[in-house]
Parts: sequence; structure tokens; C-alpha cells
Amino acid sequence: MLGVEVDASTVWDILKEAGIAPAPERNSRTWATFLRAQADALLACDFMETVTLSGMRMYVLVVIEHGSRRIRVLGATAHPSASWVAQTAKNLAMDLEDLGRRARFMIRDRDRKFPALFDAVLKDAGIDVVLSGIQMPRMNSITERRIQTCRRELLDRTLIWNQRHLLHTLREFEQFYNGHRPHQGIANARPLHPLPPPTDRRPGHVSPPRHTSTRSPRRHPPRIPECGLTCTDEVSGKGSVIAGQG
Repeated sequence: MLGVEVDASTVWDILKEAGIAPAPERNSRTWATFLRAQADALLACDFMETVTLSGMRMYVLVVIEHGSRRIRVLGATAHPSASWVAQTAKNLAMDLEDLGRRARFMIRDRDRKFPALFDAVLKDAGIDVVLSGIQMPRMNSITERRIQTCRRELLDRTLIWNQRHLLHTLREFEQFYNGHRPHQGIANARPLHPLPPPTDRRPGHVSPPRHTSTRSPRRHPPRIPECGLTCTDEVSGKGSVIAGQG
């Protein structure tokens, strides 16, 4: 900023005098660390393919939010042209703006179906596109896992007639996935229904009284008192008392 260049050894001496230990993670950051640090501002997208009963191959563009695991079906078409893909990016940017959500990064693969206009539209919305490595699907593993879930739980069990039927089926599955299906990655919560905050366990905190049962106590049958029986000896003629129960 001031045009003054500082050597790395000078910076090291300053940090050493200040008592700041070296941090190796400042120079290198793993991909998993990046995903965890930017989860709330991270989106990922990919194309999913399916075939209708007429033999037409359909391409579905889906987006998932890393932080909440919420999915969005942007559209389905048999011909993913550059104008169609760019329009889905515009629709996504408008939806995020209407909901007041801020996203900083979009992860996608190097598929040729993504035109340069797709990245430009997201760039104008303040979203930087991050490309995954060549033949490295694990860099976009959350989206790949979501596509496999959709195939296993929906498409492999449903006969799709046409594009309209496909979109209707995917919308229904999107509502179920976001509103009812728990996810292990977010502590078995649902994307649209997060878990409540944990219970306060501070010292001195008094828990509310537990609900007492209103059922009457169990009653035992009354005990029968003992009674005495008199038995007369036929030989001696004397009587004796025998203890017993009636």
C-alpha cells in the first residue's frame, strides 16, 4: 500500500519478538478445512441425468447449500444450452436475494455444459466460482452424495413419463428432502427445521419440576386376619386352639 517491501525474515523477527508462534496452517489450507470454514456461504451444483419412458435423456441442474444441506432444483431440460444454463443462474441469484441469503462461493466441476456466462452471472451476484479438480468427484462430494440419494430413493423407483412429470416428481422430493428428511451431516436435523439450542446447564441453574403422575397408587388386596379353631381330643376330652387362616 505504501510501496515498502518487507522481507520475510523481518516479519519473522517481529512475530518472534511479540511472542507469536509460527502457524503452519497460515500458508497451507486443506480442502476439508475450506469446506468447514465456508460452509454457511458455500453452494455446490451439478447436473443429474435420467431417462424417460420414451427414451429421452433429461438433464437436471441441482444446487445444494453446504451449511444447511438444503437442495434446489433449478430446472430440467433435454437440451442444456448456454442460454438455459445462464438463465438458471439468474433465477438462483434472484431467489437468494429474495430470501436474504448471502453466498460467496459456488463449487462446480469442469463440465462443458457450464458456459462462461454462467460464471459471469454468479460473479455479478457476488458469488465466486470454484472449479473442482479433474476427475476428482470427492471435491464436490456433498452434491454427488445428494444425486446418489435422489437416484436411490426416487428415480430408480419411479417411471418418468416426460419433462413435466419429472419436474413435478423432483419438486415433491425437494419438499420432502428439505422439510422432513434428517441428515447426519447436520446432527440429524432437517434443512428447513434446525435443531433447537441446547439446554442451559450452568452452575446454580434450577431445572423445572418434573411432571408428576396423576395415577392413583396401586392398591393391594386386604389381608385376611388370622382366626383360631378349637379342636377337642376324643381321648382326653381337652380342647386345643389351632392357628390358621380363614
